[in-house]
Amino acid sequence: MKPPASGRTLAMAVVIAAYVLSFFHRFAPAGIAQDLAAAFHTSAASLGVLAATYFYVYTIMQVPTGILVDTLGPRRILLLGGLMAGAGSALFALAPDLDAALIGRTLVGLGVSVVFIAMLKLIAVWYDERRFATLVGLSMLLGNLGSVLAGTPLAAVAQVVSWRGVFIGAAVLSVALGIACWIFVREQREEGASRPHFSWAAIRRGLAGVLANRATWPAVWVNFGLAGSFFAFAGLWATPYLTQVHQLDRVTAASHLSLYFAGFAVGCFAIGSLSDRIGRRKPVLIVGSLLYCALWIVWLSAVRMPVGLSYVLFGLMGLATASFALTWACAKEVNPPQLSGVSTSITNMGGFLAGALLQPAVGMAMDAGWDGTLVEGVRMYSVENFRHGIALLAGAAFIGAVATFFLRETGCRNIWQAERPATT
Repeated sequence: MKPPASGRTLAMAVVIAAYVLSFFHRFAPAGIAQDLAAAFHTSAASLGVLAATYFYVYTIMQVPTGILVDTLGPRRILLLGGLMAGAGSALFALAPDLDAALIGRTLVGLGVSVVFIAMLKLIAVWYDERRFATLVGLSMLLGNLGSVLAGTPLAAVAQVVSWRGVFIGAAVLSVALGIACWIFVREQREEGASRPHFSWAAIRRGLAGVLANRATWPAVWVNFGLAGSFFAFAGLWATPYLTQVHQLDRVTAASHLSLYFAGFAVGCFAIGSLSDRIGRRKPVLIVGSLLYCALWIVWLSAVRMPVGLSYVLFGLMGLATASFALTWACAKEVNPPQLSGVSTSITNMGGFLAGALLQPAVGMAMDAGWDGTLVEGVRMYSVENFRHGIALLAGAAFIGAVATFFLRETGCRNIWQAERPATT
């Protein structure tokens, strides 16, 4: 039984608020990258590991989270996630050294890793499947307020209260939202229905079925390439790239990042709505991914340009990046409806795995050619150093674009029953 419409709206508002905060945690290192480098005296590779720690644990938790929301339901794990994220954010804020900061980021990643899959599960269960991409896009539009806050607002506030003060506030908010999810998210069932419980045999069969379904994997690879390069660039390297390669001041660079996130947020809703309206997934993803790759060629060239043009290109890149938001629908619609949590979590794992691998890999590629230049304890890199790192991100984006051509077109409906067994 679905909760009443008013109850669903309030519950979704609380969950989306938690999602906003998870986006803030995800991309905050980019806005304070120089502060972190100065506080912990890190190399680019070490800074990449610090930012990527969130992605490591987030990746590992995707499949367990999918299993948990399909069995125990979202309510319990949202509460536990909020408490853990709060503890991690507080530890990160108070960290005396890099090791403590790494533990804090790990706990944050563990805590917020449950939010997105829980939100997808609620949308899949509570609303019409023909509106799935639209509602996911709307949720991401709102959720991306967190990434916008991680740009210029974070940089500005950090100069006033310090980056440590910001994360103490985030810790308090994380706990409050976890408790609010427990209060407002209700998982009503038909009278007499048994409570969900673990059946390891059923879990293994469901997970094995999704993994064995060849129609699942193109969506995973699209997410790997497009989302992974986005997470690595926007989550850490965009601001250093703009300040050191394009010689922009920190606030202007952060403004580019906020515009990127704003374009991504608008794109998630616009692309999801467009896909649902025309009843197609694949063509929208192909066009978006090709545009995304073309823009990576611009950044790879490192060509200097007027600030107005770079703003436009960052906004356009945000719109193109948003095309990967359709991958969750693509995976959900080729697998059993009752396994929507598992299928979307496996797809989501692709992007976070790539982000976890790419953030430190970019740093290592840059460190390999570093000439030893330091400014106020922060390493300075040449254009060629950055080009080596950007090439890794462009290569990942290309992999994602190629994978779009292998997606199964679902017509915006679940085709699992109609086309078993699924083949590529």
